[in-house]
Amino acid sequence: MKKTVVLSVFGTRPEAIKMAPLVLELAQRKEIRSIVAVTAQHREMLDQVLDLFDISPEHDLNLMQQRQGLPELTGRVLSQLTPVLEKEKPDLVLVHGDTTTTMAASLAAFYLKIPVGHVEAGLRTPERYNPFPEEMNRRLTSQIAELHFAPTQTARENLLRNGLEKERIFVTGNTVIDALFKTAEKLPPPPQEKILLLTAHRRENWGEPMQNICRAALRLVERNQDLKILFPVHLNPVVRETVFGILGKHPRIQLIDPLDYAPFVQAMRSSHLILTDSGGVQEEGPSFGKPVLVLRTTTERPEAIDAGTVQLVGIEEEDIFSSAQRLLDDPKAYEKMARAMNPYGDGKACPRIVHAILEFLGMPQPALDMFSP
Repeated sequence: MKKTVVLSVFGTRPEAIKMAPLVLELAQRKEIRSIVAVTAQHREMLDQVLDLFDISPEHDLNLMQQRQGLPELTGRVLSQLTPVLEKEKPDLVLVHGDTTTTMAASLAAFYLKIPVGHVEAGLRTPERYNPFPEEMNRRLTSQIAELHFAPTQTARENLLRNGLEKERIFVTGNTVIDALFKTAEKLPPPPQEKILLLTAHRRENWGEPMQNICRAALRLVERNQDLKILFPVHLNPVVRETVFGILGKHPRIQLIDPLDYAPFVQAMRSSHLILTDSGGVQEEGPSFGKPVLVLRTTTERPEAIDAGTVQLVGIEEEDIFSSAQRLLDDPKAYEKMARAMNPYGDGKACPRIVHAILEFLGMPQPALDMFSP
């Protein structure tokens, strides 16, 4: 029996984390030949995740360059992925989320008339330039894709408002929860310390916003003598210059290189409070009952805000400081956020996605319920 060929393309650490359990699920299906191509848009951070999940890509484009520009990266993905697609002739290309790899890989597949499946489809903010370039990347990918795997009902509604066919939209939950649960099962109990976990790296937060974030963090650790801050600092030199310049000398602020995924999951479990501008951490933190303050002016993940486990605090120093300090001072406010329901998944997104793929490719499957929190 000729196997269906599904080629998964990703390039950054967040994509790899969210695609890894799906790649493993695809590999278990006898009807499918699963192929992985990585662009290595993030080189070292991507390799950490591939090693953790024991994934060996069939194609590694190794496109990482220092201070690479978006036009150059987009062009390299298109030019170097196209020969891979021509060689493998996949029946479906899978992409994830909103990276430049995602948008360019979708376009490369479209040029060859290969169907695209979009994992974590339908996230939106009202501003095309925020987050940049992610917001436009995901909008463009939605217009190319033929299968849309929406993590939540809100994401599905966004896609419907964009005029996409409801028969091609599947509410699956987010694959990051699948990855999170698989990883957490193997970890020891977390230590008992009051740790604030901080992550910040987004392009729109470079410059003054990053300075505001760091100054707020410094005020928090100086105000609270029992508080420690753990900050895995992105490898981008623009980020590191600001962070180490403001926070590099305080004894209770630990600045470290980006963690492998399993240690980062343990860091989330061990934290008392999380401050982040990451999209994925907005989904992961609530799974451990951790209040998450989002260091952005917009978010494409409003579900957790509506549920009460995430708060959008912006990028002004005083807003960040006062929001975090309130949770450190007020046990009732803290518990209200910590106990809120996580609306992002139940750990079964990957089987739902594979089910939909097989149906799309002409292999009828038993009925399967979509995700509903």
